[in-house]
Amino acid sequence: MVTQEQRRRQLAREKFLRQQQRRTSARRKARMRNASIASVLGVILIGSLALYTTGVVLGDDDDSKTNAGAEVTPSASASTKAPDPCDKPAEGKVKTQTWKKEPAMTIDKSAKYTMKLATTCGDIDIALKSSAAPHTVNSFNFLAGKGFFDHTKCHRLTAEGIYVLQCGDPTGKGTGGPGYTIPDENLKDKSLKDNVYPAGTVAMANTGQADSGGSQFFLVYQDSQLPPSYTPFGTISDDGMTVLKKIAAAGAQPADPTTGNTAPNATVVINKATVAKS
Repeated sequence: MVTQEQRRRQLAREKFLRQQQRRTSARRKARMRNASIASVLGVILIGSLALYTTGVVLGDDDDSKTNAGAEVTPSASASTKAPDPCDKPAEGKVKTQTWKKEPAMTIDKSAKYTMKLATTCGDIDIALKSSAAPHTVNSFNFLAGKGFFDHTKCHRLTAEGIYVLQCGDPTGKGTGGPGYTIPDENLKDKSLKDNVYPAGTVAMANTGQADSGGSQFFLVYQDSQLPPSYTPFGTISDDGMTVLKKIAAAGAQPADPTTGNTAPNATVVINKATVAKS
């Protein structure tokens, strides 16, 4: 026969176990949420501190110079499925050429340059910061001239914590790059106040290590809290922001079980990328 005291202890143990299960579950959800918020740019939150690194997130099993800016990380929570607001991609294949060294400087640092992303969802025009980020702008001028971005998918959309669309990976999985890296630049840009990348910013993804940018970049559609570790090199036009917000409004797919990536519901493909001196 179970005494009243034994029953009391049994109930206490069961209550304790339930509390432990809830705490374990809460910690697991918190870790997933933190990783999700930081995933886009090769970013990881360590513990409760916002320590952002990207070497871990970007899949270190590949050579960082071979896959500069690559990323295989969890992504922000997916939002509700919405109709695809974009057109079918133009015919063509993604180019797979890579280069061992950063291209020689060919742009005029004192001139103004613009980049046009002709996407399946509409054109996104970007004013480039050639004087503040010459290596980055020169690299995009080189890659666009080689057709590197043509027919590539924008592979990640985040809608929690940070609000960005990430593009520039020829693999479409977050693991690709041009084969070389470029230095960080313009990290003290006046637009980056209180560790916020304002809506309309275009910035480089990286591996979390200094000077590790490749070809992957992100477009900010809503103010996003991030450390000033990602080269801001362009500003999206008003019409481009309309296109970007349309993409964001369509939401993201559930996280890929292998990579954790949340691809946009919209079929966002860069049909053609061009850089021009204005």
